[in-house]
Amino acid sequence: MYVAVRRYDGVTDPAEAARLVGEGFVPLMRQVSGFVAYYWIDAGNGVMVSTSVFRDRAGAEESTSVAADFVRDNLASLLPNPPEVMAGEVVASA
Repeated sequence: MYVAVRRYDGVTDPAEAARLVGEGFVPLMRQVSGFVAYYWIDAGNGVMVSTSVFRDRAGAEESTSVAADFVRDNLASLLPNPPEVMAGEVVASA
């Protein structure tokens, strides 16, 4: 499995960002090949984190591209700073 994690700092309206992600982005993620799970986390203090889990690297990479497009088209005013993106193979799990 592969995971992509995106950390967004400076979120201006976490509740609205969560609503838009739940209504618009989650359905897109479910369509990405190899989709396993997606989580959108409010870490507080204007920080939100997404975690996407896929069966293969291609799905994780595609999710990052889909996320960039969705943020640009729908969340730019709420997520004004570029995310910190980390991705990699799951090497241990429980």
